[in-house]
Amino acid sequence: MPDRYHLTLTADGRPAMHGWWADETVARSKHGRWIGVYGRPGFHITLVDETTGETLTEWPEKA
Repeated sequence: MPDRYHLTLTADGRPAMHGWWADETVARSKHGRWIGVYGRPGFHITLVDETTGETLTEWPEKA
């Protein structure tokens, strides 16, 4: 399914950037890269499977 995996970056609670990928492996790789580039206090990065609605991973992790 095209554009199944949705990656979202929020900055201080506001949407800042997003992208979609058809391949989960590619989307997870992008998630890791985004953490390396944008991972700082006040930022939140989430990867969601748009087909199931499941959050696959997020940074920072919830306690």
